[in-house]
Amino acid sequence: MLETQTVVIGAGVVGLATARALARAGHEVIVLEGAGRFGEGISSRNSEVIHAGIYYPEGSLKAELCVAGRERLYEYCQTHKIDHRKCGKWIVAADESQNGKLRDIQAAAARNGVELALHEADRVAREIPEVRASSGLWSPETGIIDSHGLMLSLLGELEDAGGQLVLRSPVVAAESDDHWHRLRVGGDHPLTLKAKNVINAAGLAAVPLAKTWAGLPDEYKPRQWFARGVYFSYSGRTTFKTLIYPVPEPGGLGVHLTLDLAGQARFGPDVEWIEKEDYTVGPDRQEAFATGIRQWWPDLDPARLQPAYAGIRPKLAGPDGGFADFRIDGPEDHGLTGLVNLFGIESPGLTSCLAIADFVQKKLN
Repeated sequence: MLETQTVVIGAGVVGLATARALARAGHEVIVLEGAGRFGEGISSRNSEVIHAGIYYPEGSLKAELCVAGRERLYEYCQTHKIDHRKCGKWIVAADESQNGKLRDIQAAAARNGVELALHEADRVAREIPEVRASSGLWSPETGIIDSHGLMLSLLGELEDAGGQLVLRSPVVAAESDDHWHRLRVGGDHPLTLKAKNVINAAGLAAVPLAKTWAGLPDEYKPRQWFARGVYFSYSGRTTFKTLIYPVPEPGGLGVHLTLDLAGQARFGPDVEWIEKEDYTVGPDRQEAFATGIRQWWPDLDPARLQPAYAGIRPKLAGPDGGFADFRIDGPEDHGLTGLVNLFGIESPGLTSCLAIADFVQKKLN
């Protein structure tokens, strides 16, 4: 049985950010990743949006860590030469019946320290003439990022600090007592690893792993739901220079327009509740996308919508469950020294990654 000080399970953006922070604080860190490359799970299947911190209830972890993480992330991108753009976004009301919802969003954002400007239809029309809207909220702090470049930088700093990433090494079982955690690692070279500290940042696999974790109290083994969101790319160029979001819908933020760093437009994600991992993007969803987009962009050419990719949000509440916060359970919660479980780390996990890393580090102190 091998021994080490600290193990991070999962090499997505949150796992790498956490491992980097711990290694730079002096921990001996090993990151275990079941896939053949880092960042192949949730971190490779999102919108690559840097969120401002608009939609989350005041006092929630999502609100706190998104706002703090966004500021940290922009600074990190600038100092580490990570491709990004603070392009801003519009949240638009398709008709007058949604104007009140925009005012509610503006008030909620203000409680999180995020200032949004509410504009009437004539100002929106001047700024984004392609869009039909009765009013709009402008978010200047929203942006886009090269998430792969970010993860590559985090990995480099982890390794510079003495940490190590081990690929094709899934954790298939775990048990804990008061002082140690034993991880059974599969893959090409199975072994048992004994660690003082373990951070379960396994994304979609975090809850299933916790369900079988010997020694973890049952009340700290939550239920998880999967919400799939598919994306459609838009062939050719558009004139959009900023992100466009509709009023949010249950489970997500509505089918919105995002841009990559080359200016290519894509739409999504929608929300579909599924029972197991499935990343199928069926062309039959094109019509529903076109219908939703036309509510605010009437000149959409549906023939230019092409199936792109799908992502899955790890939800801690189902279709009728309402808001579910990030859940970061540490020793003060479950009573196991050195263990931190990260559950429900969906959006804004990318934006929050550096702040989440600091939050986890404090739980181990």
